[in-house]
Amino acid sequence: MLDDIVGFVGENEFLEFGYPYLKELYDVPMKVKLFHNDADCSVSVKYYSELGINVYNPGIHMSVNELKKATNNKITILGNIPPRDVLAAGAPEDVRKAVKELLSSLNDKSHFILSCGGGMPPGVSTNNIKAFCEAAK
Repeated sequence: MLDDIVGFVGENEFLEFGYPYLKELYDVPMKVKLFHNDADCSVSVKYYSELGINVYNPGIHMSVNELKKATNNKITILGNIPPRDVLAAGAPEDVRKAVKELLSSLNDKSHFILSCGGGMPPGVSTNNIKAFCEAAK
């Protein structure tokens, strides 16, 4: 599910207007319960595991280590290479550097899938995708 709106409200508004509806949506018998919110999730992310979310695709507002700490490492983080500034606008060297820096910065590599933060932007070159894959190895 995709919902960036919960990233635009404060914690009280999230608890009143977002939490109950997300709880209903994620209270289903499924193994993978992915949530995409590439807006600032700093006030809501700590609630995601109790909502039933188990895979989260964030933006780049928080580091993967911060996200893992905020979720008590109960959620798999899918991200977090900057999509626009690195994948789309950067050179292959920038992509390789970002991937290597992210991987080396991780305190714990469990519950993590390397990807871009948010979605793949338009205009990403084949060379940048190849650089991403090469650096991931």
